[in-house]
Amino acid sequence: MSIPFWCVFISALLIYVARMPVAKAMKEQGGYNNHLPRQQQAQLTGFGARALAAHQNSIEAFILFAVGVLMAHTTQTAGWLIDSLAMIFVIARVIYLLCYWADLAWQRSLVWIVGLVCSLLLMISPTFRTILL
Repeated sequence: MSIPFWCVFISALLIYVARMPVAKAMKEQGGYNNHLPRQQQAQLTGFGARALAAHQNSIEAFILFAVGVLMAHTTQTAGWLIDSLAMIFVIARVIYLLCYWADLAWQRSLVWIVGLVCSLLLMISPTFRTILL
């Protein structure tokens, strides 16, 4: 499996890594309400609310990244730049989660932009395919 595909797999796992502190925060709120978990999540504050927001953003970011990798793959755009963009995206998303959990707002926004740029560059990578090969 290629590096970008491994990065898609890792990014999918990060969605659930981001979800783990949400479940913990819900348990600390009087127990995990498996009947109405979304209602309980809406009542989270502080760390729990940040963890939920990080989880939701991980889902949103994953979609663009996966599409970008698939666009590069289906057009047979490959090379060091595609691999690098995919790895930088994953690293940015890990740092993003840590920043969100630690309430580091401007740092979180900065690494979010890095991840977004990586996804967008992957999406337009077929336009500069000849440079990469």
